[in-house]
Parts: sequence; structure tokens; C-alpha cells
Amino acid sequence: MQTEELRKGPLEGITVLDFSRVLAGPYCTMILADLGARVIKIEKFGTGDDTRAFGPFVDGESAYFMCFNRGKESIVLDIKSPRDRELLERLLDEADVVVENFRPGVMDRLGYGAERLAKTHPHIVYASVSGFGHSGPFSDLPGYDMVVQAMGGIMSLTGWPDGPPSRVGTSFGDLGAALFATVGILASLYKRNQNAQGGRVDIGMLDCQAALMETALARYDAEGKVPNRTGDSHPSLAPFESFAAKDGRIVIAAGNDTLFVLMADALGAPELALQAPFATNDLRCRNRPDMIKAIEAVTRTQNVQHWVERLNEAGVPCSPINTIDKLFDHPQLLARDMFIKVKSGETGRAVRTAGNPIRMSGYKGNNIVDPIVAPKLNQHREQILHEFMAARDAYVSSHGGEE
Repeated sequence: MQTEELRKGPLEGITVLDFSRVLAGPYCTMILADLGARVIKIEKFGTGDDTRAFGPFVDGESAYFMCFNRGKESIVLDIKSPRDRELLERLLDEADVVVENFRPGVMDRLGYGAERLAKTHPHIVYASVSGFGHSGPFSDLPGYDMVVQAMGGIMSLTGWPDGPPSRVGTSFGDLGAALFATVGILASLYKRNQNAQGGRVDIGMLDCQAALMETALARYDAEGKVPNRTGDSHPSLAPFESFAAKDGRIVIAAGNDTLFVLMADALGAPELALQAPFATNDLRCRNRPDMIKAIEAVTRTQNVQHWVERLNEAGVPCSPINTIDKLFDHPQLLARDMFIKVKSGETGRAVRTAGNPIRMSGYKGNNIVDPIVAPKLNQHREQILHEFMAARDAYVSSHGGEE
């Protein structure tokens, strides 16, 4: 029996000023908002975040923007305006975190770089996300997801051996940087609880790509061979790939010798586990083409679902290769309340997207009924002006015009 009302999130009470745009920064601040932080999005005049112009559109509003800016507030600030600069200073007084993903030097030229704020607002955790970080010979270069996927090596590992390198199907460079930025911010907030000092988080997308190379770097250093594309198979495990069935393809991830025996039994071909070329994982990796041929001689005789049921019953990891439309009806994702609805402003049609995957006891999970609102451009200006400037004006008035 629940004895207390579930709270919004562990970051409730934390205020984030979000100067970022497009994907890496907004995805980071989306996570912070999902975890309960108040996120105030600082946008540019006229167009706001670039992604407001990215399709697809729902009732004239960008679904792309809605997905990654849900639950935030929006205000347009003209940094050249004394009134807006004054408001920004008030916002900084109250903020806990600043997130920006401009090229190095842009925030400094605006007067709100990390070094300046470390002196005037030492309590702030200042997080920068850029293509290459704020040091090194490439720091001034523009860095986009496709660029860092190419430069960081992931494209050389993606695709089939006889085909060209391929971009990962999602914005792997942006999303990886966003997740590392979130970790850095949370670690800095934890440290601030100990010493009352903010800190600097400097995230380079290329660094994050290198960190996500799994064992590719170590494999090259150990073997002296440049890892290459392996299609959908794992370079160190077999079988760990997809196989043809009667009506499609099925992924089988029998990543150790015990699972291989269980797989062979589930396929009704126990003799596979007795063949010398397939006796160990190392041998199966070396004899992968013959292994695939032997397994597909069996799997081609039945439909994907037949083999999924047989393999799951035997405890062998497997899956059909789902298209995106299948996810909305997936029983496991539905049971975990993984989908939410987002919409722009107070009206308009809501669209479904993935919600917060982090489950924490004592806090609310995803709200799968009421849509989460993504802000219209400058929607919260008057509210923020009243909240942050009215208190200051009242203070000045009560002290005879002196702060």
C-alpha cells in the first residue's frame, strides 16, 4: 500500500537555463526535465530553436521540436537589450544549471561564458556540448552528428563488409553526447551538495563517440587488425546475428556454449552442438559462414514466430526484427508505460513518442494519458518576467531605489 504521494522527480527544485538547440543539448535538458527539473529554454528572436522548422509537422507545429522540448518553458531574450540582460542576470541568480551547445567562444562573446559565470555565479553547473570540446586543435570546427559518426569510427563499423560505410539509423553522435552531458551534470550537482560550488562540464561529441566504440579500439591494439563492418553479426560472439526464416529474419543471440546447446535443441537439431567446427564460441566465430548455413537449413523451414516461441521457451535470447510501427503495440513496452503523448501549446493534436525509461521508486512514471506540452516560442515570457523581475522591483522599491 502506498503511504505517500509520488513525487514529480528527484530533480524537483533544480532550475536549468537551456541555451541549446537542435538535438544534443535539448535531449540532455529533456532528460533533466523528465527527472523533475524546471527547464527554461532561452530562444533566439524570430525562429527560435532551429528544429521548430523541422518536419514532420502536426497542425503546423514541429513534431521533432515537441519530442525533445516537452515539459520546458520558452522565453525569447535579446542579449543586446538592457532589460533582457537584466532579466537574464536574475535568471542566473536563481538557476542551478546552464546548458549550451554553441561552438566554443560564442557564449563568451555574448558575455555569458563559463569563466565569467564561475566568478559571478559560482553556484552554477555550466555544461557545454560541442563537436570537439573546448580544447584541442579541432575545437573551433563545427561538429554535426554525421561528421562525428564518420570521424569517430562508428560508420566504418556499420553496414555490410561488401558495402559502403553507413550512418547509424539514429543520431548516435548527438544522443551519446547528450547522455554523457547528463551524467556530468548530475555528478556536478552531487559534488555541489558537498562543497556548495558549481563546476564546468565540457562535452565533445567526438570524445563520446570514441568512448562508445565498445571493444573496437582494444581489439585493434591487441590484434593489430583494423576492425571492419560485420553486417549484423558480433565480431566476438557466434551465433549473434540474424538468420533467414520462412517469412523473414530472426535474431538469435546465443552468446556462449551453453546457449548454443540450448539453441540447437530448440531448433530440433541437437547434432549442431556436436559438430567439431561449432564446439566453442571461438570456433564458431572462425567458422561463421558454415555455422550460418547449417542453422539456416533449419530456420528456413518455419516462420519467425514459430522459432521465437521455441527459443524463448528454451531460454535462448532471440527476437523478430521489428519495424517502428510494431513498437507502439509491443506488450513489454506497453506494460512498462513507455509511451507518452506530446503536443505544442494548449491546443493541437498530440503525437506519441517514447517517454522516460528511468524507473525510480517513490517518483512518478510516465503519464500515458495527459499529453506533455512543448512550449510555443516565447510562450512563458510574461510569466517569467513577473516571477523574476517583479520580486526584484519590489525589493528595490522597498529600499528606496537602492539594491
